[in-house]
Amino acid sequence: MTGPVPSPLLLIEDTPSLQMVYRSVLQTAGHTVQAASNAAEGMRLFQETGAVTVLLDLMLPDRDGLAVMREMLALRPETRVIVITANASINRAVEAMRAGAHDFLVKPFDEVRFLGAVANASGATGTLPKPAQKRAVTAEPDVVAEVFIGSSAAMRRVQTTIRSVAGSMATVFITGESGTGKELCAVAVHAGSPRAGGPFIALNCGAIPQDLLESEVFGHMKGSFTGAISDKQGAAAAADGGTLFLDEICEMAPALQTKLLRFLQTSTVQPVGAVRPRKVNVRIVCATNRDPAEAVRRGEFREDLYYRLFVVPVHMPALRDRGEDVVEIAEIALERFAREEGRQFDGFDPEVLDLFRRLSWPGNVRQVLNVIRNIVVLHPGGRVTLAMLPDSLQRAEPVTGAAPKPDATGGLDSLIGRSMAEIERLVIEETIARNGGSVPKAARVLELSPSTIYRKLEGWGLKPQL
Repeated sequence: MTGPVPSPLLLIEDTPSLQMVYRSVLQTAGHTVQAASNAAEGMRLFQETGAVTVLLDLMLPDRDGLAVMREMLALRPETRVIVITANASINRAVEAMRAGAHDFLVKPFDEVRFLGAVANASGATGTLPKPAQKRAVTAEPDVVAEVFIGSSAAMRRVQTTIRSVAGSMATVFITGESGTGKELCAVAVHAGSPRAGGPFIALNCGAIPQDLLESEVFGHMKGSFTGAISDKQGAAAAADGGTLFLDEICEMAPALQTKLLRFLQTSTVQPVGAVRPRKVNVRIVCATNRDPAEAVRRGEFREDLYYRLFVVPVHMPALRDRGEDVVEIAEIALERFAREEGRQFDGFDPEVLDLFRRLSWPGNVRQVLNVIRNIVVLHPGGRVTLAMLPDSLQRAEPVTGAAPKPDATGGLDSLIGRSMAEIERLVIEETIARNGGSVPKAARVLELSPSTIYRKLEGWGLKPQL
């Protein structure tokens, strides 16, 4: 005897390319999807299919998305609506949340965040969280090698650490610049653990307005505040039996840090408006692109919470510190994107790979993937030449060896045209030099922690004075 067939997800997105991408990701994760390109078609499918999870773009050609959501909730209050909006319209997303939206996504968002939001909504409606199931099925024993492309010594150290810690319950604290793959690292920890069969719930603490963050983490009860028209399961409860990934943890408001510390100490969650707490079994993985110790020193992050979370640190190295990995990443990305777009490419000219090796890649792996995607989309195929690279990349100044010193008489003019990474290095090196080579003294001048400067010097291949 079979159980009831889950209702499909309803996707309402008017941009054909985005609708195709979202639909493909959802179907790959095991969901049945009905898609509409406008409000009228969306409302028709909503009534015909009985969908209880809806992905709704707020900018539709024939009607305001917020009005569509209100009509859906009036017809079926149990509906979980995930609204999608552009970064410039973040206030609209907040308005939607207050009007009863279950979650929101700000473009551009990655696949893990996308599927995490859907899994959370699906779990809240009582259906099986298929994205987490799919991840568990596809997790191979050596998933770490699959997640991280690159054979540099720096990446081998990261892979070794993840393999060692994945099987434990220890909290993992991931640091690294934006675009280095911190969320992929979290996915690898989850997929390599005994919890791989459970949910992986990702929450970006920096992308959610602070007045909504507590509800996102711990949930809320119907009527607990204006706009709470139904119960909402928080990310902590949705991750029960699996992993909760808190990205940009240092952006969390102090009041919520206190509640997170209590959650870590008691393993219980209490939704806003709830009378009693609930016990959950969750493994915490967190990440930040800041120096967490510096955030503690500045009073922006609780020291006791820092020591509670900073159990197994994993630092994701910048791409400029990974040697030949950039070539390996570019070649694999070219093959994959070409296959997705149905095109045939024959690799890179040597001049292109030489340029890739010499660039600083301030956007790290994410920047490389965007560049390769741009090439594949805008060209029919063949061998990738310098002329096929985006204009911004061709104008980028290669960085090799020590950072060149600016003209002492040039003032600000000598810095114009340089990348922020170069300027940062110039300022740090000059400050150290003016303080007799003392890193601690330079740290006080720059209001940084000495450990931050030591790590940067190590990344630049320089040996500081002790």
